[in-house]
Amino acid sequence: MARDEELKVKWDTIVTNLSNKFADGEILELDSIIYLIGVQELGQLHRKFKKDDKVNLMHIAICRLLAPYGYYEFDFVDKDGWPHYTIKEELPSLKAGEQTVLMKEAIVNYFTEKDFFS
Repeated sequence: MARDEELKVKWDTIVTNLSNKFADGEILELDSIIYLIGVQELGQLHRKFKKDDKVNLMHIAICRLLAPYGYYEFDFVDKDGWPHYTIKEELPSLKAGEQTVLMKEAIVNYFTEKDFFS
């Protein structure tokens, strides 16, 4: 299977499974999946979050997802349990479609690392 085709199959599997589990089958978009990863990384699964917290959760997820690519590095967890990252390398200028592909690939890698597909 070609790399792009494998990415699409795995992405579709993630979307389907998460949509069924968290959105009663309504298809989750990329931002929603990034948010869920942020909640997972924070580890405070049953907490209600304020709007500012939701933005911070997405930031945590993006940092975590792009850390294996060398863009961010985990730094520390603060007294409230929030992980913090430092920027290691500036993200390259990418077109919207390229950003989407990078994030989908990073999410597939994240779920692969978590044994989601086994």
